[in-house]
Amino acid sequence: MKFVLFYHSLVSDWNHGNAHFLRGIVAELQSRGDEVHVFEPDDAWSVTQLVADHGQKAIADWQARYPQLRSHRYRRDRFDVEQALDGADVAIVHEWNEPALVASVGKAAPPSCRVFFHDTHHRSVSAPAEMARYELHDYDGVLAFGEAVRQRYLENAWCDRAFTWHEAADVRVFHPRRKPDVPDGDLVWIGNWGDDERETELREFLIEPVRALGLRARLHGVRYPAHALAMLRDAGIDYRGWLPNWRAPEVFARFRATVHVPRRPYVRLLPGIPTIRVFEALACGIPLVSAPWDDAEHLFAPGRDFLVARDGAQMRDHLRMLVEDASAAEELAAHGLATVLARHTCGHRVDELLSIASSLDASSHPLASASRSVSHA
Repeated sequence: MKFVLFYHSLVSDWNHGNAHFLRGIVAELQSRGDEVHVFEPDDAWSVTQLVADHGQKAIADWQARYPQLRSHRYRRDRFDVEQALDGADVAIVHEWNEPALVASVGKAAPPSCRVFFHDTHHRSVSAPAEMARYELHDYDGVLAFGEAVRQRYLENAWCDRAFTWHEAADVRVFHPRRKPDVPDGDLVWIGNWGDDERETELREFLIEPVRALGLRARLHGVRYPAHALAMLRDAGIDYRGWLPNWRAPEVFARFRATVHVPRRPYVRLLPGIPTIRVFEALACGIPLVSAPWDDAEHLFAPGRDFLVARDGAQMRDHLRMLVEDASAAEELAAHGLATVLARHTCGHRVDELLSIASSLDASSHPLASASRSVSHA
């Protein structure tokens, strides 16, 4: 089968978490013998920011790590959408694309091609006027990365059909690595500042617990303003800047624990969406403590897959326990890893995607008779 994917970027994960999931989906489809083409604009913001900070070597390093992945980088004024879609069985267009491209893909897709709009952001509740600009009447449905997002599309009549399609871990890349005899530190956090969406939460659930406990902590991420960097220095946190996403597993292996601090729009308006970093951390077998979020869709077993801290004081207690009790930390990490392997890999998500597409027209679409091997490893 031929899959054609229109995304902001496959190449860069600089402040672009969707690249994590996309790489895993492409790799999974390729492993099953499918033909996959990814298209991204040659001036994608994430790529230009990455190159500005780290040069072309960052792009070369990505390609060396993912030699089987390719992205067609196009000029917006010269892009032939019909040619890109020629022979496609399934097309997916991510919401971080211009409305004009979204509309043109819907109109140009072959009649037998299933076309989906993929939403992995909180703009459906934080910026609904922006989302209303997308023309989706030619689409077969929306792939929403949480049930709450799916409901927004239907309630606002932005589409006729919407399906819940959560993110997941690419376990070809995210898996436990050998731990050193002596860890580099107690706590590592990989995440971007998030503008004004979680500054208060980062203070309460990350910066202040590190300061109070005197933990040896490291932080990776981008877009940290000067006052945020000053807070990190004052708390004794070692800030290391951008980390290529594929290097996260080796970094997780060198620390005793990590935390999850969700952005405010997800906690208040979109329950049930953990974002991809939870899946990836658990897949790497590191104990995790999360600031509060409502696992409304029962993706995990909070308290067994990861610990939940209702406030900064409880975050301190949980982190102290994980640093001091190696047995409890190992048990927590093992349970979280088992849950990801059983339910939340890119292999599972490809199975779900194929099931969604097949359900739309099981009698006539080539998916109905396609024979393929299924692997969640």
